[in-house]
Amino acid sequence: MLNSLQYDYDIVIIGGGLVGASLAAALGPSDLKVLVVEAIELNSEIQPSYDERTVALTHSAKLIYTGIGIWNSIASQQSEPIKDIHISNAGHFGKTHLSHKHVGTDALGYVVPTRVLGQVLWEKMRQSNNIDIMTPANAVSTTPIKGGHAIDIQLASAQETHRVKTKLLVVADGGRSAITAQLDIPRDASPYENAAVLSIMSSDKDHGNRAYERFTSEGPLALLPNGKKTYAMVWTTHIDDLERKMGLSDDAFIKELQAVFGDKAGNFSRPSARNYYPLSHGVVNNPISNHAVIVGNAAHTVHPVAGQGFNLGLRDVAALAETIHDHRQSQTLGSSDMLNQYSQNRQRDTRMVSWFTHGLIALFSNDFFIPALGRNLGLKSIELFPLAKRFLLKKTMGLAGKQSKLAMGIPLD
Repeated sequence: MLNSLQYDYDIVIIGGGLVGASLAAALGPSDLKVLVVEAIELNSEIQPSYDERTVALTHSAKLIYTGIGIWNSIASQQSEPIKDIHISNAGHFGKTHLSHKHVGTDALGYVVPTRVLGQVLWEKMRQSNNIDIMTPANAVSTTPIKGGHAIDIQLASAQETHRVKTKLLVVADGGRSAITAQLDIPRDASPYENAAVLSIMSSDKDHGNRAYERFTSEGPLALLPNGKKTYAMVWTTHIDDLERKMGLSDDAFIKELQAVFGDKAGNFSRPSARNYYPLSHGVVNNPISNHAVIVGNAAHTVHPVAGQGFNLGLRDVAALAETIHDHRQSQTLGSSDMLNQYSQNRQRDTRMVSWFTHGLIALFSNDFFIPALGRNLGLKSIELFPLAKRFLLKKTMGLAGKQSKLAMGIPLD
């Protein structure tokens, strides 16, 4: 019997980044014993999840964090609402304007520094008596056992490994450890020939809480409101041009950006240090294994167009937390029935977002006449029909289809 075995934890989460920490925070009010294993300490200069970059949270993400009980803490530190979005096609007539008024919400989304999210999430974990944190530490291997997994964890401060047993293993490390491969969950990822260049810059014009998405031949260029007269930029760039663009002086970089975007958002200045990351596309067919599940970027990577990546992972968190909550006091925690329920709940949303983002890139990242005409007419049609705007916004805001309790802002307890 399951309860005849001794387990150190009910749930072990590999990865304490945005997705893993959000899941742990969602499980904080439960009576389940949870361990979070994170390779890099929160305040380390090399911590990639909680640096000075920003993330665009959808309205659905706000509701999830409201249900978890931390949205007010996030908003009180730094949160810039996105009231509307201007979408355009460089060199063509197609454009459209989307507003929060089209869906009756206070905002379409919110721009939040990942540093702020990290501080709030980790404080929530530390305040939860049922959550332990191992950091800096790496999960080096996992072995299936009856009703769960035995995981060997290497602490940075010790030579020997520490073994823990759990009923449910959750991998949320973006695939940077060996654990995902050991679970025998096939993952087929295809790299784009692009990278995303990131920077924060000032403008001489107030943004008025408007975001911009401008499609170019290289891919989308996004500007997100981030403080007074400040934008967070995500510029899709061909890999072959990445080194040149990263090596430009600040003045030359701003001049090139201004030439591509125009002056609709004002005149740019004072760009921050530039970062970049390569782009890829991939979704696992089934994110579950024996008493294990992978979530977030470990399970799916999508193009950052329309800001769907982290928000998709956060909806994984909401659905998995609710599924765990429903099974927390039974013998089915981590069982095939439980994990199949989660997988089926997430299948449609994951596939739709993957198809949507990949399709946008395929449609907008070329200058052939027929696709160019089609996308311009498409943008113009969206602009003319309010119902089309509402349909598009509900999809991209995570408000379409079946919703978990957290995605409706309802606490699990």
